[in-house]
Amino acid sequence: MQSFRIIRPSNILSSYIHHYWILKDDSPIIVTERVVPIGSVQLVFHRNQRLRIQKENTMQPQSFVGGQTMTYYNVASTGDLNMIVVVVQPYAAQFLLHRPAHLFSELKVSIDDTSDMELMELSKQIINHCDDNICIAMIEEFLIKRLQNIPIYELKRWKAVQQEINVSPQTNIASLSNIACLSERQFRRTFNENFGITPKQFLRTVRMQRALHIMEHRPDITFAQLAYECAFTDQSHMIKEFKQFSGYSPKEYLQVCAPVSEYFF
Repeated sequence: MQSFRIIRPSNILSSYIHHYWILKDDSPIIVTERVVPIGSVQLVFHRNQRLRIQKENTMQPQSFVGGQTMTYYNVASTGDLNMIVVVVQPYAAQFLLHRPAHLFSELKVSIDDTSDMELMELSKQIINHCDDNICIAMIEEFLIKRLQNIPIYELKRWKAVQQEINVSPQTNIASLSNIACLSERQFRRTFNENFGITPKQFLRTVRMQRALHIMEHRPDITFAQLAYECAFTDQSHMIKEFKQFSGYSPKEYLQVCAPVSEYFF
């Protein structure tokens, strides 16, 4: 039997945490899933069996920081799953991790390898506790303490940048630099530190996530209209990007996957 639950963070943490999700699956049947970039750093806690990364034929760490990615991969269940995932707001990873987010890009860094004693202690508590609500409460308590003394102006700067990206598919780096009140050079450097990828990479990721969101809620949309609304250059550009991010063309994707955006919902 499988259960999946999304939990919104408390109001005090909503500027830093996008959401939490909890997946449980005790089915003995091995299930494979295609994972695409979502535009956020994640904290993952496996409380039972771990997922296997098929391409690398390796197991995910018991608990880890999942950095930003720019391509897809497949994971397979290996038994009794019980996992909690913290999806960080795209701009907030550095505030949470206390180190530049780009250091985790394309990596799954075991929390035991971070030398972060507070995060390591939280991991032990989560892995060894079976009550979901208590685990979420412990995570929130940790985050509230961790996020104290963050410069509010920095939070507002990057929150405004992300909001512009969300509402303006046609935005560009020059416009975003102006919103951040930074030169383009400063903007690119500090964006990478906060978001974990370059501005161009993040814009591409959000464009893909926007397409998935529209496909989910407007299944009758044509691919030409989808390309236009998501600010792809044309339909051929959209197909190329879909293959980069998911391994499928949009048509192929709809045949094997249900389009769901973890960024827009």
